[in-house]
Amino acid sequence: MKAEIKPRINLEGRTALETVIPLETPFIIFVDPASSCNFQCTFCPTGHRDMIRDTGRYQGAMKYEVFTKIIDDLAEFSKPIKVLRMYKDGEPFLNKRFADMIAYAKASGHVDYIDTTTNGTFLTPERLGPVLAAGLDKINISVDGMTKEQYKRFTGFDFDFPAFVKNVKWLYDNKGDCEVVVKIPGELITHEQRQEFYDTFGDHCDRIFIENFAPCWPEFDIEAHTGVKITQGIYNQEITPTDTCPYIFYGYSVNADGLVSSCFLDWQRKLVIGDVRKQSMKEIWTSDAMNALRLQHLEGKRCQNGTCGSCGQLSHCLPDNIDAHRPQLLEIFKAKVTINPAVAAPGGLSRIPVAAE
Repeated sequence: MKAEIKPRINLEGRTALETVIPLETPFIIFVDPASSCNFQCTFCPTGHRDMIRDTGRYQGAMKYEVFTKIIDDLAEFSKPIKVLRMYKDGEPFLNKRFADMIAYAKASGHVDYIDTTTNGTFLTPERLGPVLAAGLDKINISVDGMTKEQYKRFTGFDFDFPAFVKNVKWLYDNKGDCEVVVKIPGELITHEQRQEFYDTFGDHCDRIFIENFAPCWPEFDIEAHTGVKITQGIYNQEITPTDTCPYIFYGYSVNADGLVSSCFLDWQRKLVIGDVRKQSMKEIWTSDAMNALRLQHLEGKRCQNGTCGSCGQLSHCLPDNIDAHRPQLLEIFKAKVTINPAVAAPGGLSRIPVAAE
């Protein structure tokens, strides 16, 4: 097998966040090319269309002019961002200008690296060719079964699995410098199909991994929706309680309509901190709303937040753990950041008191 058995996230060479917080320039920005999806996966909030309707969330593709403003705004930061993640809630390839977006970001000089995650429906040479030519650095391919019947059961979609396998092989043969990662939740396949998964894709990608379900989305009970009992972390590691979210200190997310969330898991839009159509990316990164949320976490009040408190990402998904450094980080944060005490952290908690009050 050519591929490494390795998770999609890079665990080596990570920056010790306690040495750089607060960051002037974010490391990672998520941008959602499309908030909708052609799949209706039982294990994903976007797949439950009745729940999405109840949130009032915009369902559609990001307008190209909104995307170009996002990229142009990045010029205000002192250096390029490390990673532009071109995915969040939906299927990126549903945006017909996906390749144009990647090309624009690459040409800007404001982004070092671009990756995306896809369900694989549109991985045809016709759709992939322009994306690869645009300069995509990494593509994560989510496999949701090893048969058409399994796909129908878990995604509600009539998936042409043989054609998908053929397209993955084409991608690997024509990928250039793009890294190809193939992953599957182990709960979707039988024990015998695990080896079949490796045999099918292992010579046609750079990394391959069998993950576990994780209760990462706030206020979405994945066990109830799937009937699966979760006993391990997403990468087979032990479940480890973590109290301070590291993600809000090094990244944020732009939804398909331009609303900006502090968290890439904000499927309900309860952690909105700004609107890129009306504000600059830097203005939102340093906003009172974003900083109030950071302060809330540094003060050990994450679980008082109605949204953050129900998030399983921290315990199940190997985040950078800054819990031990929270006292000194709180001191540094208060010394460097001024927050309007009248501004509340997003997520359902009332106004956050500041020590200076």
